[in-house]
Amino acid sequence: MRVLGFESSCDETGVALVEVPDHGHGLPRLLAQALHSQIAMHQAYGGVVPELASRDHIRRVLPLTRDVLRDADLTLADIDVVAYTQGPGLAGALLVGAGVAVSLAAALGKPALGVHHLEGHLLSPFLSVDPPEFPFVALLVSGGHTQLMRVDDVGSYEILGETIDDAAGEAFDKSAKLLGLPYPGGPHLAKLAQAGNPLAFELPRPLLRSGKPDFSFAGLKTAVLTQVKRLGDAPSEQQRADLAASTQAVIVELLVRKSLLALKETGLKRLVVAGGVGANALLRQELNEACAKRSVRVHYPELSLCTDNGAMIAMAAGMRLQRDMGRLRRDGSFEVKPRWDLASA
Repeated sequence: MRVLGFESSCDETGVALVEVPDHGHGLPRLLAQALHSQIAMHQAYGGVVPELASRDHIRRVLPLTRDVLRDADLTLADIDVVAYTQGPGLAGALLVGAGVAVSLAAALGKPALGVHHLEGHLLSPFLSVDPPEFPFVALLVSGGHTQLMRVDDVGSYEILGETIDDAAGEAFDKSAKLLGLPYPGGPHLAKLAQAGNPLAFELPRPLLRSGKPDFSFAGLKTAVLTQVKRLGDAPSEQQRADLAASTQAVIVELLVRKSLLALKETGLKRLVVAGGVGANALLRQELNEACAKRSVRVHYPELSLCTDNGAMIAMAAGMRLQRDMGRLRRDGSFEVKPRWDLASA
């Protein structure tokens, strides 16, 4: 079975094709993928402009689909199921991908399947050279979400902890903006932090000793703002680097400590890290070292699959199809869910 997947929840247009073996005969295999990022377009505005994002998805989705089919040396007639991101995300952006996917499926006489965006991230490490095994603890960490959950199988998710305010990715991006760094701020802050001293600034570590695997990052953002004001209008490059390094160190420490707490509570010895922040080099280093001391295996998606992409949507759809899960639509109808709890997916 071949699944064509579309991702259009925010500012990346992704299309991918996977081949799904029968149940019990291995994982879905990525045949081809194509991705367009809108970063350059949104940089002038310092963040994602929803209307511009939707219009750009319209321009990109069909050319990317042609690229994927060409790279896989297949045609539309070879597609068995069309999958798409149903939510959460920007409503207009979601409508583009869903509309194209369901229309294409109807034209081909094939079923369509809506996929939860976070489930795509959660299962993306199964596309790596070192795929995990169930059960495991998952750290979903991105610009809009920070959650720890127990994962027993596809569709079997138990929330262990989550952020009560900002997500880790927001903390990175908002702190970077305060430091005058361009959008998207997280990678730029991490790069600037390489030249800084992570102990230079004393910043709060909210909920660090709460004894619960929940997160809070809003106080950190406020503390960064306070430090920026204290530095004045012309901070030195070293001061900026030191503040970036101190900020990154706090975010990483919170993510690592809470992940270890979730592992201890569940007794599991496997951790999966997914989402855009999972590409952060310091986070990977600290998690690898801490988990190695506790004989815990850590799994990540390939760096190219940390951001939003069509491969993770096609993969998640394929794994659901192997288990006879998911609501296949054959009538050409669809809905999108800009807000959607993963536990109810």
